[in-house]
Amino acid sequence: MQIDLPVVWAAIIGLGVFIYVMLDGFDLGIGLLFPFFEEKGDRQVMLNTIAPVWDGNETFLVLGGAGLYGAFPVVYSTLLPANYLPLILMVVGLIFRGAAFELRGKAVRTQHAWDLAFMGGSALAGLCQGIVLGSLLQGIRIVDGRFAGGPFDWLSPFSLFCGIGVLTTYAALGCGWLILKTDGELQRKMREVMRPLVSVLLGVMAVVSLWTVIGLPAVAHRWFGSGNLGWFLPVPVLVIVCVWGIFRSLRLRHEATPFLLTLALCFLGYSGLLISIWPNIVPPSLTIWEASSSHSSQLFTLVGTVIVLPVILVYNVMQYRVFRGKVREGDAGYH
Repeated sequence: MQIDLPVVWAAIIGLGVFIYVMLDGFDLGIGLLFPFFEEKGDRQVMLNTIAPVWDGNETFLVLGGAGLYGAFPVVYSTLLPANYLPLILMVVGLIFRGAAFELRGKAVRTQHAWDLAFMGGSALAGLCQGIVLGSLLQGIRIVDGRFAGGPFDWLSPFSLFCGIGVLTTYAALGCGWLILKTDGELQRKMREVMRPLVSVLLGVMAVVSLWTVIGLPAVAHRWFGSGNLGWFLPVPVLVIVCVWGIFRSLRLRHEATPFLLTLALCFLGYSGLLISIWPNIVPPSLTIWEASSSHSSQLFTLVGTVIVLPVILVYNVMQYRVFRGKVREGDAGYH
């Protein structure tokens, strides 16, 4: 029996994108939380929680881009021209954030400027990622395997709202991460911030879900007209359960549960996205099979991925294991 390589590659890329959102999401979220904490000590502890891992988190963004190029070149050649400006701005934001992360600790007079660069870069990167997601959901015009839209098709109220949704998601992830990794007064402040963040996140998820169902007939048919609603219904139900669990864990002062349940919320939102567009990889009409490269190309790149991907996963697991535990102000090894 021949393996359906487009499905395999769709799963690999989907996994890579989700791991990127999960990992880089919380360290981008820390940049979004910076404006609420002006004490230099608090900010340094927040940065120290991600100092050993933040650059490794972005490995999975490279994996997703390289996978698209090798396995689904039509997607690569249509998604990029449809979103050139937000993607370029996203890279600019990541560059500013990375530079600020490395240089703020060495700066004296200009540290505040690097803090602004860290906050602005994190916000710009997260916003642009949400805009690209929104443009993908609302559909990209493709004719004969080429992008046939305009340079600003990505700019719409829906895509901008998706950008705000991604920022809220990342901020909630960052807050949950800091509850896990800090203690004392900083942890207490994070618990206070987490409650309104999760409430806003639930509202954003509800609005995006209704907007896609009402505004995109293909998505509405996928959820309600395909006869699979019974299979899909657990997703919104589990979202409510997770939000309830987060509020309960905050009240009971659990440390790991808020972060884990926020990750679960991200997974459920991601699942809803996949349900809405499957089997299209570029809505409204380009399926994973139509966008695939040749069988030999996909097989060749799969061999390399099977070798490299476990190494990347093991490396990431080990770095979190080595740097597990609480981070406190003045800890050795972070300066």
